Amino acid sequence: MQQLIELYKKWSGSAPAKVEKIAGQGSNRQYFRFTASDSSTVIGVVGTSHDENHAFIFIDRHFTKRKLPVPHILAVSDDEMRYLQSDLGSTSLFDAIRGGREAGGRYNLAEQELLKKTIRQLPNLQIRGAIGMDWSVCYPQPEFDEDSVLFDLNYFKYCFLKPTELDFHEVRLEASFRRLAKDLTAEKSESFLYRDFQARNVMLDADGNPYFIDFQGGRKGPFYYDLASFLWQASAKYSYKLRRNLVAEYYDALKQYIEVPNTRHFVARLTLFVLFRTLQVLGAYGFRGYFEHKQHFIDSIPPAMDNLRDLLKLRADILPYPYLRDVLTRLTELPQFAHKETPVLPRTDGFRTTDNSIYPHHPMDGLPTFSKYDGKGPLVVDVYSFSYRKGIPEDPSGNGGSYVFDCRSTHNPGRYEPYKKLTGLDEPVIRFLEDDGEILEFLDHVYALADKHVARYIQRGFTHLMFCFGCTGGQHRSVYSAQHLAEHLHDKFGIEVRINHREQNIQQVLPAVERNKA
Repeated sequence: MQQLIELYKKWSGSAPAKVEKIAGQGSNRQYFRFTASDSSTVIGVVGTSHDENHAFIFIDRHFTKRKLPVPHILAVSDDEMRYLQSDLGSTSLFDAIRGGREAGGRYNLAEQELLKKTIRQLPNLQIRGAIGMDWSVCYPQPEFDEDSVLFDLNYFKYCFLKPTELDFHEVRLEASFRRLAKDLTAEKSESFLYRDFQARNVMLDADGNPYFIDFQGGRKGPFYYDLASFLWQASAKYSYKLRRNLVAEYYDALKQYIEVPNTRHFVARLTLFVLFRTLQVLGAYGFRGYFEHKQHFIDSIPPAMDNLRDLLKLRADILPYPYLRDVLTRLTELPQFAHKETPVLPRTDGFRTTDNSIYPHHPMDGLPTFSKYDGKGPLVVDVYSFSYRKGIPEDPSGNGGSYVFDCRSTHNPGRYEPYKKLTGLDEPVIRFLEDDGEILEFLDHVYALADKHVARYIQRGFTHLMFCFGCTGGQHRSVYSAQHLAEHLHDKFGIEVRINHREQNIQQVLPAVERNKA
């Protein structure tokens, strides 16, 4: 500690006014916050491994030259066992999204935005950070290869699988491991593999911008690894929808730096790394939990097993390792790993947890296209009555079509003399149709369909929708149906509805109603 203080005095020219130890997160390094007399702060670090420290210092300086969001190295001791770096504050991404995590994965919109910011910055670090990198300084090895994969898979076997006493064939399992290792390293990679990319290793500035720390274990490797590591972290409890959206955000950001693989290939490769990362963390949880008796890691096993169950639901051709699948399936079926619903804290902060994005895209979907009417709004609905003998009304919007409902199956009041000169707007005809009841049942189905369609159009910001009702003469049943649907939609949604009883030469506008948003 005294040597670190001396390094600070040599760098700053004076002794610190205050020294505060910062709690570590599983690392053997010690962290201290030094506060000067003018209240400015820096972070002092004492390491236990020269090679690890050297790797961090070198990589950090390289990243700084590349203008990447990392702390700046300010001073280093001659033996590189101690160093000073800029202070990124006390708020980690892990702390900032605590509410969503403790609420079982119901992240509010602000938390989701922080996750998006972070995941979009990751390719910047991975791709630009790899340019000009001297991989030989990476610790403990310079590159992600088959040997490193097999090390982690065997770590899983000995530290997690064997302690369960599950029966398995050593040689067959090893063959599966070797095949998986070969598949994971089949593609040449020129990106920086962070290796320990997680929310705890992301610090946030006052504006919520992410900065990356603790990348001393990084090496050359595939970019899929870090994405899998982050999004399938067991304790994060990201929902399927949120995880899907964040994968899409990453894929979109990656395109700014490299020519990306097609979406099908991207998702297939990512899935392999999710499997590998899941087994890798189970090995770590087993060692830290079963052998070192650290409860935090034991508590992380159930959500990791849930991730594994989800993976095993995928088709065999996606994860083509039949014996490994068999072993893992039997593992998930052990009584101690049975899925348990755990109580979660309710969200009490009042922030929304969902948004109005109705078509969140996924890499497998390819690039989306949108209607020219998307997001324009407000919606106006045209409702027509007409006679089939005179043809179906044309769509004035240019969309080229509409809903057309045939009323001719219902009882026709026009067959009876008292009603022949009346229309579906007249009380005697209305009473006839409603007493008969056929038209009411018909409209129940129309309302259900129309309500869904109108709601969707409003959500997408479309501007026009058209409904047409036809009967023999366009006088009774079609007029009744068109009028009633128009009034129904106006009452329910408050939108502008234009009514056109074509054969009766009657037009009416039901104006939009300003809804109380309170």
